[in-house]
Amino acid sequence: MIRGRPALSSLVLLSAGAVLLLSMAVALGIGAVPVPLSTVVQVVVRRLGVEGLGVEGLDVSLLDDQIVWQLRMPRVLGAAAIGASLACCGAVLQALTRNDLADPYLLGISSGAAVGAVTVIVLGVSVVGLVGSAAVAAAGFVGALAALVLVLVLAAGPGGSLSPGRTVLAGVATAQVCAAYTSMVVIMAGDADAARRVLGWTLGSVAGLRWGTALSVSVVAVVSTLLFMTMAGQLDALAFGESSARSLGIEVDRLRWLLMVVTALVTACLVAFSGAIGFVGLVVPHVVRFVTGPQHRLLLPLAALLGAVLLVWADTLARSWVSGQEIPIGVVTAIVGAPFFAYLLRRTPAAA
Repeated sequence: MIRGRPALSSLVLLSAGAVLLLSMAVALGIGAVPVPLSTVVQVVVRRLGVEGLGVEGLDVSLLDDQIVWQLRMPRVLGAAAIGASLACCGAVLQALTRNDLADPYLLGISSGAAVGAVTVIVLGVSVVGLVGSAAVAAAGFVGALAALVLVLVLAAGPGGSLSPGRTVLAGVATAQVCAAYTSMVVIMAGDADAARRVLGWTLGSVAGLRWGTALSVSVVAVVSTLLFMTMAGQLDALAFGESSARSLGIEVDRLRWLLMVVTALVTACLVAFSGAIGFVGLVVPHVVRFVTGPQHRLLLPLAALLGAVLLVWADTLARSWVSGQEIPIGVVTAIVGAPFFAYLLRRTPAAA
């Protein structure tokens, strides 16, 4: 544990940040066309206009520049941002609901997004003139928001209270309804290609990210993480129960509504662009707690960094594991994360 040791906490965060930067740099060089790490650094330095790093003399071809900056950088940057956001949202929801199994898809967000995506992919419904992946992303976002509204309406109690138990049950009910709709549409359509596309979308991928979407999810990740960190003390107070939190002057219902809506909106944005990528938001906060303890001042930024590292490497494996074929990133996160999480649980039974 590193609780109560500011210097060590800062060192851990700096180390995690360095690991993330190194992971991104290495990932940029891995693919069907390998690119040396020195060339990757040169491309990034030139594109960012940074001088004086001792890499000006390296020779970079136009092909290497296009591969690293135009094709791989948006994907790697987007994967890092999505991983960071999922991990932070998972940590916040676990604190809000006091449920170890809570993750960013707790409120039926991914199922609602799937309804929108299936409606476009299978039924061919247009979305304000958008086509292709843009239409799917827009429909997924609208579906996610619709699911959020339904969950909040079902979960809201007398006086506008939002209890964790009602919220979880409302999320489960909404997810089941959405799953029934998507299954019925896919089965009745009888289109094998559409079914394959729907399956690929539901398992998650960042292959379609370009600079515009990568920057968008990066802004969402930074803003939401900073917002969550400003509420770290209030999240710590909730760990002692609602009564204790209220005795400290915290408006529990207002805090729960605010954070539930924010995490849902963040998740809706992520799902719209990448599909549902499971396991990151569930496992990463627990892994970090084993190291840092429950204090959110350190838990949230470290979870964001570790989530980013995990998804960068998961995406790298997804696009390079099988030659000529890409594996859904959600499959990779489950294969890699589940055994490691089980190992941690066996080593620390008191934390279960």
